[in-house]
Amino acid sequence: MARRPLPRILSSGSASITRSREFARTAADNATDVLHPLITITRGLRLLAGAGRQKWAATPKDRRGPTLFLVAACVLAFALMPYGGLIALVTVMGAAAWAGRERTPVKTGPDEAGTARLRSLYEALVPYFSVAEDPGPLFSHGGDWEKAFSGYEFDGDGRLTRLQVTYPAYFTDSEAASRARIERLLHAKSGRGREYHFAWDEEGNKLVMSVLGPLPTSIGAQRFVTAPGETVLGFTDGDSVQRTVPVHDGDTTRDAPPVVWRNGARSTEPHLLVIGQPGSGTTTLMRSIALQALQHGDILIVEGGGTGEYACLTGRDGVLAVECGPTGALEALEWAAHETERRLIAANRARQAGHPLPDDIRRPLWILLDRPGVLGHPAAADGRPDPQELLQVPLRHGRAANVTVVLADQLDGLDALGETVRTQLRARAVLGHCSREQVESVLGTEPHTTPAADVPPGRGYARLGTGPVLRLQVPATPDPYDEATGEAERQAVLGLLPERQEPVVEAAVPAAPGVPEPVLPRAVTVAVTD
Repeated sequence: MARRPLPRILSSGSASITRSREFARTAADNATDVLHPLITITRGLRLLAGAGRQKWAATPKDRRGPTLFLVAACVLAFALMPYGGLIALVTVMGAAAWAGRERTPVKTGPDEAGTARLRSLYEALVPYFSVAEDPGPLFSHGGDWEKAFSGYEFDGDGRLTRLQVTYPAYFTDSEAASRARIERLLHAKSGRGREYHFAWDEEGNKLVMSVLGPLPTSIGAQRFVTAPGETVLGFTDGDSVQRTVPVHDGDTTRDAPPVVWRNGARSTEPHLLVIGQPGSGTTTLMRSIALQALQHGDILIVEGGGTGEYACLTGRDGVLAVECGPTGALEALEWAAHETERRLIAANRARQAGHPLPDDIRRPLWILLDRPGVLGHPAAADGRPDPQELLQVPLRHGRAANVTVVLADQLDGLDALGETVRTQLRARAVLGHCSREQVESVLGTEPHTTPAADVPPGRGYARLGTGPVLRLQVPATPDPYDEATGEAERQAVLGLLPERQEPVVEAAVPAAPGVPEPVLPRAVTVAVTD
């Protein structure tokens, strides 16, 4: 059957209908443009009227009379003023135009990708924050994630930079293992390759996760503004400490938050332990400490590795000795033990006599040991005592004798440290890429941050006694005699080194009564008297 054509009125009228619709739409747009000020003012008047009604409803009844009297007085004042009515009209129209203006809607929630990420994170936390006996679970599969996530922020790439989680009160947030599971999950779901800080509010049942920025690596060796008895180990986050020091960062000077280690007679952590992976910057930290210690005291260096990393300090004023061999290292440590005993006896005699301490006792003595565990095997083969046994006297009585011990070793030699070393070295730092378990084995507790994937030399954590775990970036203090050192860094370190001392003269010094005669280091300069 052949298809019959449409009536002429229907086939030819569609074009005219389309033109009519376009004409009506154009007329409406033009009318809207012309009447836009009137529409804006009308919308503003409506909003002002609504706000006035809300204000009047919120006004207590005993204050409505004075309010009406004040409004009537203002209206009367405008009525009696020259051009008062015109001024009032212009003021009301201006306020209405401002209130009725078109505002760009502010985006308050996440976009689709952010919502999907938060939903996925919520579902991943359900097995950890829910139990079957909970009648109204905050975390449930298919539940409302907006109740659990009270705050969140995203960066330009759509990744989370801050997240506040509200968890049930029955979650065991007081157990380190439970907190560690949640932190590992949030780290994996929020994106690896960044450092996250976790702040647990056990009273409010809230967890705040935030992304930490990298610590600056451009701060080099320099004179830090510190008091005697204070040593800058490195720099940390600004909200972790309550102090800043001015530093030279490249060509500029700025304030940086330091990790200050207080040592001396009034310190609660008089000795320091530094543990790290090979190439993590433990020797750099030791050089930085040596340069700061030479400002007010003398240092004795024992290098077990024998790599010559401290050759720049040999023969300098204040450097008693730099020993690399087993024989010289043991003799230096024996002298340090005898010197500690001599200082204790002299200080006791001065206090009993009511005299001030002698100058040689008030001057700090630093014993820096880099990998002393390497010297244990040669000493045992020669039938000599282990270097750690010779450290017992300086470690136990160093604070009273103004003797400070700094020991650096590699992570694989941590188990070889003796009981005295572990108990007396309570200020600690761990450098290099380490797992949370390895950091806990050194510092005694896990950090509140996730370890970074790639860490520069000198990057790690520090904990002073029972204080919090702080992120640490050691100031760049390379070996100035190394060919790979840049010229600017080499000159910075050389500028901090003391002048070289005159040729040394070795002589025996009589020991105090009751104290064995000490064996002096080779580089000690002693004045011979009659």
